[in-house]
Amino acid sequence: MAAGELEGGKPLNGLLNALAQDTFHGHPGITEELLRSQLYPEVPPEEFRPFLAKMRGILKSIASADMDFNQLEAFLTAQTKKQGGITSDQAAVISKFWKSHKTKIRESLMNQSRWNSGLRGLSWRVDGKSQSRHSAQIHTPVAIIELELGKYGQESEFLCLEFDEVKVNQILKTLSEVEESISTLISQPN
Repeated sequence: MAAGELEGGKPLNGLLNALAQDTFHGHPGITEELLRSQLYPEVPPEEFRPFLAKMRGILKSIASADMDFNQLEAFLTAQTKKQGGITSDQAAVISKFWKSHKTKIRESLMNQSRWNSGLRGLSWRVDGKSQSRHSAQIHTPVAIIELELGKYGQESEFLCLEFDEVKVNQILKTLSEVEESISTLISQPN
């Protein structure tokens, strides 16, 4: 395979995008043949296969190490010096790709690694009670908190909590105690 056939920035960027979609974002169905025919049609399958495996391996290495930009540059420089490695033009495309996709890939990997539900959103408001069994409770403030909980790839569940003034004060007291405990732990010498 001629060196220039795998040098182009656009096809390599497209390949990296497709690999990220398949590997990290849960969009299977991107086949080797599809990638070769769309991005590198002149390259025979037996030459494209090792190139694809090399790019997949590099991308997985970068993502699994959650490389910052200094680590990335050192890693890519080592890859350019390695026999059978990558070219400096390919390293530049990979670097540019990682700089623009790092956050999304990291977020996707974090979501996939969670077993339990996580907090997706929180909203709150304070209302005045308009109905009650006891007339003395009408027009008293009520805090309403809505939590959006969910696992990666699943629909959210919503939990709505209602607190009167006494409960809000208890929660605030407990949070103050937690904050004090954390401050104490942080200020202790090792």
